[in-house]
Amino acid sequence: MREFIVEADGGSRGNPGPAGYGSVVLDAATGETLVEAAEYIGVATNNVAEYRGLLAGLRAARELDPSATVHVRMDSKLVIEQMSGRWKIKHPDMKPLAFEAARILPPTQVTYEWIPREQNKHADRLANEAMDAGKRGEQWSAAASTAELAAADARAARAAKTAAEPDPSGPPGDAAAGASRARAALRGAAESPGGGAAKADADVRAARTVAAPSAGWAPADMGAPATFVLLRHGETPLTPQKRFSGSGGTDPSLSDVGREQAERVGAALARRGTIQAVVASPLTRTRETAGIVAAHLGLDVSIDDGLRETDFGAWEGLTFGEVRERYPDDLNTWLADPEARPTGDGESFAATATRIAATRDKLIAAHTGRTVLLVTHVTPIKTFVRLALGAPPESLFRMELSAASLSAVAYYADGNASVRLFNDTSHLRA
Repeated sequence: MREFIVEADGGSRGNPGPAGYGSVVLDAATGETLVEAAEYIGVATNNVAEYRGLLAGLRAARELDPSATVHVRMDSKLVIEQMSGRWKIKHPDMKPLAFEAARILPPTQVTYEWIPREQNKHADRLANEAMDAGKRGEQWSAAASTAELAAADARAARAAKTAAEPDPSGPPGDAAAGASRARAALRGAAESPGGGAAKADADVRAARTVAAPSAGWAPADMGAPATFVLLRHGETPLTPQKRFSGSGGTDPSLSDVGREQAERVGAALARRGTIQAVVASPLTRTRETAGIVAAHLGLDVSIDDGLRETDFGAWEGLTFGEVRERYPDDLNTWLADPEARPTGDGESFAATATRIAATRDKLIAAHTGRTVLLVTHVTPIKTFVRLALGAPPESLFRMELSAASLSAVAYYADGNASVRLFNDTSHLRA
């Protein structure tokens, strides 16, 4: 089994202020640099930037070998202790990032170690280069992968072959020395910005730097994103009454109004002609909505259990006022803590977020570059949007999502997401 070392760092000049992260994946056996990743992320705190560095490093390791063991080394005591489970994660900005990091690889494959700052210079340098570029108004990102290093090997080999040809005018040993210097300059550039490798390192950095009109804009060469068009199902008899209706209740069907809403959605999406696949939650109201829409599009419907609504336990079928009257303490706890469950062993918002994040990643991998309609529910759609924005869990209570509304999120190859639409109901108007 392969073993990788991930070193990651992040910084913010102002805390919060202009921020960036850097991470590097090393071969544990040889110490060879396999992947570099770095990015200027706009205004953020030190802790957010450090977590973003961890996420980038873990994702890069997974792409190299999802079965490998990974040893994470960082000089952030907070991140290491929280990810090791020794410190509780209390800050709302940290929780979604920690959840993201914990699901990239199975926990049994990842270990964490705190190291002094002077032992984390590689990742620190990348993070500072990203912040420097951000100050210049550039969107900086690094992605020196094994493919790039393999290309460097090939260039070094060609240089070595040329250098190995004897020079009658030179002393013995110059050929070998020239080959060694050529390989060191190409292969070792990422490790040392000075000395004989300085020019090669500058060339590598120049290739990574993409000018952009303003910080935070995505590079233009990432290819077509995976775009999820998020459709909330049409009305059921419970919808106008604003009753809790999750995955643990009576599983109601659409009402006549809900079926008409689905027809309007289907007609509108057929006119646009962009949907390439339809995936639905397994609950009756979403399957019915998806079936009506898919008929307009000439597509089949796939079912994914990960898109189901949160289970609201004993609150299923009740109004908010009825829950407050019957379970006031449980409701107050649930409103204050995303890890709290509804009465009767329901599903917490934190558990829903973990499920949606895993479903999201699976669907992104299956539909790269495609536009996919996901027919689902209030909490999953809000969670897709919340995770895309990096917003805290309490933001779920600050979004309004109508029946049969459309939202959209695009997911790019670098791991970033862009919310393109939210709660659009224009297609329902006559």
